[in-house]
Amino acid sequence: MTHDTNRTYAEQVKHKLQQVRQEIQSHISDAQRKTNSVSLLAVSKTKPIEAIQAAYQAGQRKFGENYVQEAVDKQQTLRELSEIEWHFIGPLQSNKSRQIAQTMAWVHSVDREKIARRLSEQRPADMPPLQVCIQVNISGEESKSGIDLSQLPAMVQLIKSLPNLQLRGLMAIPAPQQSFEQQCQVYKPLQTAFLELSKTDSMIDTLSIGMSGDLAAAIASGSTMVRVGTAIFGARDYTKTSE
Repeated sequence: MTHDTNRTYAEQVKHKLQQVRQEIQSHISDAQRKTNSVSLLAVSKTKPIEAIQAAYQAGQRKFGENYVQEAVDKQQTLRELSEIEWHFIGPLQSNKSRQIAQTMAWVHSVDREKIARRLSEQRPADMPPLQVCIQVNISGEESKSGIDLSQLPAMVQLIKSLPNLQLRGLMAIPAPQQSFEQQCQVYKPLQTAFLELSKTDSMIDTLSIGMSGDLAAAIASGSTMVRVGTAIFGARDYTKTSE
């Protein structure tokens, strides 16, 4: 890859990142929420190191990864980018929890007691607590990860009892809906649960919902962190991951 190609790609990422930020601010305004009340998590799964570097140079600091080995490799390769904040947002198997506990700042996909306990036990003592979100299956899809909302109180209590985890909020990936109204309807129970939790604990401040297809509805439904990948980095190449 030539220097010119690198530069052109960096400029493309910077331009797309700016467009996504503007779109987010537009939705915030439409929802009559405070400016900058929603942060952007750039989903960099299957994307090359150059893509992350380009976004970082354009001011992006939060990056989301879905695959354990890819996430760990990128974190190690980009250690010199000291302000980068790594978020793991994919399904997590217990036999891979140690790698995530030792490298990530956040995990959005905690949905089982075994995973929560392992993450806490395996978090290095010299690192701050792992910031976690509980993943909720709000559409009731059998193929999707996440707990049922009825299980939320018990999971909250468990995570709060674990010394090396800090509960920050809830995450969900709903089934696709046809309209803005339907998207908001699906998010409503999750938004209600999040607001109730945040009333009792000031550290619970993160509602991780919203992707490219439902940004407006997610932001109208109280999202504090949206996850966007393709609109920033372009189409993904899934042949580049072994997981």
